[in-house]
Amino acid sequence: MTGGFSDIGRTLFNLNGDPDEAAADPIPGKLPSYIADHRKRLRERFSTGGAAAMPDYELLELLLFRSLPRQDVKPLARLLLETFGDFNRVVTAASARLMMVKGVGEATAQDLKILEAAAQRMMRARVINQPVLSSWDALLDYCHTAMAHRETEQFRVLYLDRKNVLIADEEQARGTVDHVPVYPREVVKRALELNASALILVHNHPSGDPTPSDADISMTCQVQDAATALGIVLHDHLIIGQSREISFKSQGYL
Repeated sequence: MTGGFSDIGRTLFNLNGDPDEAAADPIPGKLPSYIADHRKRLRERFSTGGAAAMPDYELLELLLFRSLPRQDVKPLARLLLETFGDFNRVVTAASARLMMVKGVGEATAQDLKILEAAAQRMMRARVINQPVLSSWDALLDYCHTAMAHRETEQFRVLYLDRKNVLIADEEQARGTVDHVPVYPREVVKRALELNASALILVHNHPSGDPTPSDADISMTCQVQDAATALGIVLHDHLIIGQSREISFKSQGYL
């Protein structure tokens, strides 16, 4: 997952040259030399060592260089990390919340959301139209990238064909910080529309703790009953926490 962000970052930082170094002559608003030198050093470190060689605040600085080409972004990078906790939570925070941080405008928020969307797209490409049960680690990486840092619950369904190839990944519902409405009949109805033979349910716990609630267990049983009646297999239900996930199948709930 870190590699995905690193690869996207490398592309973003090299697009269309460097606006800070585009003009050789002094111009109004040009960066002071000490800031320009700092930016150059960070870029060189990223080019030689990648994201693994940099702490979160420096990687975030690299992103902010593109959005805010004429100012020192180190204080803003640190403020964002103090506000949201870590790099992933900054990138996955809602635009409205990002713009509540002093110094973050619409363009900066949009650049961060573009990075999030690109990372999710890259991870999704590793699992869509692939046999899911034989690429389980890639599936878990994708689910964590897409859902682990959301501030509200999201429920999505992965639809599989007879060979357990992922044919669709669809968000079924969104909810509050501790509840998401799920309608088993709608889940099964959509499976029939897609001619799916199997399902994997996935939802996140914004608290970070993936331990299933009684409501989670009850809902899963309802979906399983509805699916079984129509010859559809429920392979698993994954609950995604901040740093780990719970599998209903491995825990004996299915």
